[in-house]
Amino acid sequence: MNTTLSENNIDIKLKEHYKLYVLLKDKIIFESELQNSGIKYYVDINEQPSIDGGIRYFLLDTDVKNVDRIIIENGIVANTESNLISDFRDEKKIMKLYVSIAGAVIGIIILIVVFEKIIG
Repeated sequence: MNTTLSENNIDIKLKEHYKLYVLLKDKIIFESELQNSGIKYYVDINEQPSIDGGIRYFLLDTDVKNVDRIIIENGIVANTESNLISDFRDEKKIMKLYVSIAGAVIGIIILIVVFEKIIG
């Protein structure tokens, strides 16, 4: 592994940088694209108390445009410290599940009412 592009660039924290949070499911793609583009980064996953909001990356301010391009082209869900967002694609799947369950429950209730009227 090329150490100049790896996650072990702690010196980035001493330079002009910004923090970006990337969801765990996008970690491999994001890091691969950073390395392919020659972008240095530092990730402190072992120092984070929780990765629910994403894995924290330290990136140089000079690489903002290239990082934005990587995020957009690969559909990676990322956010800064102040703007926590979630992956709406996952929430859409959960919402469909809720609607399906609610529809099934309503359907069962309607069947019970219909059978009661037929029998009673």
